[in-house]
Amino acid sequence: MRRLTARAGVFSKAEQAVAVELIETRLRDGRKSGYHFMFADLDGRPAGYCVWGPIPMTAASWDLYWIVVDPAHRGEGLGRLLLAGAEHDVACHGGGAVYIETSSRAEYARTRRFYVQAGYRRAARLADFYAAGDDKVIYRKEVGRTGRGGARRV
Repeated sequence: MRRLTARAGVFSKAEQAVAVELIETRLRDGRKSGYHFMFADLDGRPAGYCVWGPIPMTAASWDLYWIVVDPAHRGEGLGRLLLAGAEHDVACHGGGAVYIETSSRAEYARTRRFYVQAGYRRAARLADFYAAGDDKVIYRKEVGRTGRGGARRV
């Protein structure tokens, strides 16, 4: 997974270390970690993965922490499959909304388009969050609610 996040070409060394840390935390703590994973292999090689989990102190909000697809497999629908799997899992666990945060930097433009095409709406933009000129952009999508009456199970 370390090589996969490095090949993605957008994550800093510090971000790559965090990605590996989440995997190590899940392996060490299991379900108690709060991290849920989905991995995709093609021809016996890692091609992508995503990580999500419930947001502490919320009733039904979940974060999508990471979604990574090997550049050799971008545009093949793998990212959409991973995202749909995460959304399904959130709904099955009683989640209502998925939140995704990303950078406003130019190299994340494709990522932001991907989220919008997947039905996410921009919920907020926090100026200069990561660094001067690098805003945090937050996206949100309802995945499990059926109106005001709580979550539905799929």
